[in-house]
Amino acid sequence: MMRPDGPREAVARALDALGAGACLTDERGLIVAVNTRGEQLLARPTAELVGRDAHDLLHRTSTGEPVPRARCRLRESLLGGRTRQGEDEWFERGDGTLLPVGWLATPCDTGNRHPATLFLFHSTGHPGPPAPRPPAGARLSELERLALLAETTTLLTSTLDIHEALRRLIGLVVPRIADWTVIDLIGERDEVWRFAVAHAEDGTVVFRDDLQGPMPPVPQESPMPLSRALRGVASSFAGPETYQGPPDSGIAVEQRRLFEATGMHSAVVVPLRSLHSVMGALTLGRADQPERFTSAEAALLEDIARRASLALENARLYQRQRQVAETMQRHLLPKLPRSPGRSMAARYLPAPDASHVGGDWYDAFTLTDGATALAVGDVVGHDLEAAAGMAQLRNMLRAYAVSQQKPPSKIVEWLDQATLHIAEVSMATLVFARMSENADGHCELSWTNAGHPPPLLVTREGVARYLTDGHGILLGVTPERPRPDATAELPPGATLLLYTDGLIESPGHTLDEGLERLRRHAAALAHRPLEPFTDELLARVRPPDNDDDVALLAVRYGPGAEAVR
Repeated sequence: MMRPDGPREAVARALDALGAGACLTDERGLIVAVNTRGEQLLARPTAELVGRDAHDLLHRTSTGEPVPRARCRLRESLLGGRTRQGEDEWFERGDGTLLPVGWLATPCDTGNRHPATLFLFHSTGHPGPPAPRPPAGARLSELERLALLAETTTLLTSTLDIHEALRRLIGLVVPRIADWTVIDLIGERDEVWRFAVAHAEDGTVVFRDDLQGPMPPVPQESPMPLSRALRGVASSFAGPETYQGPPDSGIAVEQRRLFEATGMHSAVVVPLRSLHSVMGALTLGRADQPERFTSAEAALLEDIARRASLALENARLYQRQRQVAETMQRHLLPKLPRSPGRSMAARYLPAPDASHVGGDWYDAFTLTDGATALAVGDVVGHDLEAAAGMAQLRNMLRAYAVSQQKPPSKIVEWLDQATLHIAEVSMATLVFARMSENADGHCELSWTNAGHPPPLLVTREGVARYLTDGHGILLGVTPERPRPDATAELPPGATLLLYTDGLIESPGHTLDEGLERLRRHAAALAHRPLEPFTDELLARVRPPDNDDDVALLAVRYGPGAEAVR
């Protein structure tokens, strides 16, 4: 069974068994493999195809224009998991010629959990010379205008990352409508930042870093186009002549510099205005295209800006929720106790995606009998509600553990009942442990595991093993069921790791692979002091495609253990 995340050469050999041109794409529509016949038909090497968006790179109209995404059956199949086919269509080859093709795209079972699509294509004629394309910026028909607005809405509302939404906006209008796009954003303290100055060059979008960055304050009385747009007043036409007179503000000086550096002869400056605030301004300019902007085009750009502003406001609100959840979670995470003969280090890393912040936590505290309580857990859910549920769970666990001298299993049984009747937590995983000295004076760990990844014990000699005993079902499922306890003696110099699944899980690998990766690296780093050990372990083990937050608690036992920071 071929796997798109396997060696590229092996996948290509599997595709070579097909007589037609063949490409395999992932769930984002990006090409992950192509066969030899496909390379020949497209006159493109594999390196030029893999990692590129199949629709954007290849699909063209008979005049050589990109097929609008909103009207593309190929893209619908690549992203939606539907079987589609097309005849009398065109792909652009590496030399710029257009290849008439028929194609079939269908979902493909690649043997892993990630959706993939196989699309086959064959030539229905001979490649001809590059078809004459209408100049960029040519007047759009009413159907093209509607398609562009629909595409704007679809693309910008399908991401909650502000920077990604703005990059998509640039790709929509350059070079279709303008040669240059300038985006100015207003920050939390009303400071203006020139986020992007971009133009089309050889079919790609190039950013002018030297023209981007902080901008002067917005003058409240200035009649100049950008100042008016940043106050949310109105859209305006502008040209180099607009800024030839004495400047009335620092922004006017920057605008003169912009027109001189870009060569724009005609521009439209449009406010980015949401329902509640002015978020910035969008400037579209023409330098290579001879036509000046018309009133009809300005109205189209205002409509695009309105849709973009709503998408940006949603992204900003979502980002603020992430910041609240992350700040709440960080403030709720505890300070580590100081225990003779034991050192501790803890880390919390938020998820890169705002929707995955909220439920991971750790805890460590001293019990009334001198034992050290250790916990790590993960509340089901990824939002502010999960962060609040995590706080409830942690506080109740502390109350039960400090007030009752009972084994970990009994403490967690009470906690399980509380999740049903008191806490606003549907389900959660948890490892709860007691570290104490036994009758022989040795360090002993007793624990219970409620559906959580097993603790890892690493000796100072580099022998690492998972503590898989004491495993039960997660919290919130069957609170009436008794829970098991497990006990292990910790040798001097050993390091105990408690962690959440964000450290070991990734879309491209199995859970067993993640556990083995953690075990091997922890064993290799066993000789390091605890703080460097923890940092280096995170750097080595956390998957690059991780989409979850990570909590990690490391405890080292033995004489001479370094003091906690």
